[in-house]
Amino acid sequence: MSTTETTEWAGPARFLPPPPPVRREDGARHFSGVTYAVAFGYRPLQLDVWVPDTPAPAPLVVWVHGGAFMMGDRRYLPETLRENQVFDALLDAGLAVATIDYRHALEAPFPALLHDAKAAVRYLRRFAGELGVDTTRIGAWGESAGGHVAALLGLTGHRPDLEGTHGVVGESSAVDVVVDWYGVSDLATMPRQAPPPQIAALLPEELRGPPEEHLVAGLTDATRADASPVTHATADAPPFLLLHGTADWLVPYAQSERLHAALQAAGARSELVPVEGAGHVWLGHDDVDGIVDRSVRHLAHHLGTALLGDRVR
Repeated sequence: MSTTETTEWAGPARFLPPPPPVRREDGARHFSGVTYAVAFGYRPLQLDVWVPDTPAPAPLVVWVHGGAFMMGDRRYLPETLRENQVFDALLDAGLAVATIDYRHALEAPFPALLHDAKAAVRYLRRFAGELGVDTTRIGAWGESAGGHVAALLGLTGHRPDLEGTHGVVGESSAVDVVVDWYGVSDLATMPRQAPPPQIAALLPEELRGPPEEHLVAGLTDATRADASPVTHATADAPPFLLLHGTADWLVPYAQSERLHAALQAAGARSELVPVEGAGHVWLGHDDVDGIVDRSVRHLAHHLGTALLGDRVR
């Protein structure tokens, strides 16, 4: 172990190095249960990495799961997608993917979840060589609460006060492209609506009110403002692709309209795609495969991977 490594690992561990991967039949490598940070007093923060079998290190996409800021798991996608569909689609495009856990709103309020996501990006840059990925180009892609986190990752790389101090420090947490599926963009204009009675009856008490209120409970007005991606739009923002169902009752379509407008007003590149008649997690839409494909192609284009059908050239 080098002197630098000895210094890093002195005292309680801030993170753990990647374990050996499992190699799939298609040659892809899977690093599972990687502890990317230790936020003392909380559970270890973990991620998984899937790396395609490509001649050169693959560009990387960070996937952020949803769950109303209150639940969710890095390993599982929304019920409207096939098992591992997002991860396999990225691998087929020659892109690596890291899927991350983060602290939920009842564990710690904002900016804890953003600190966690930034720590994950810094970790991935620190261990890029061991993982076999190219972290000079990183994309962020998330759905629902994860779309909110992905947007914040894209818009706050220049804010050292939102960086956090756990896990790897000293690396950049900036990302180069964002795909945001139906994420909350402006907490100030989110409707404070209860779920329909038939849905509320199935939920625990903590989920019967607006979950974003738990995210910002007890915060100052300034910190509450920082929790809304629209407040961070600048001309230097990475290119955004926003996809949102027009019939989404949980996170209204207007949320993505507001972020798109803020990005365009700032001079940033943003594309907003309304998915007509789709509800949250694409419920009621008959071409989820097409949405996944469009998202992957956006990421591949901006991360420098050219696609030809389902193969990389």
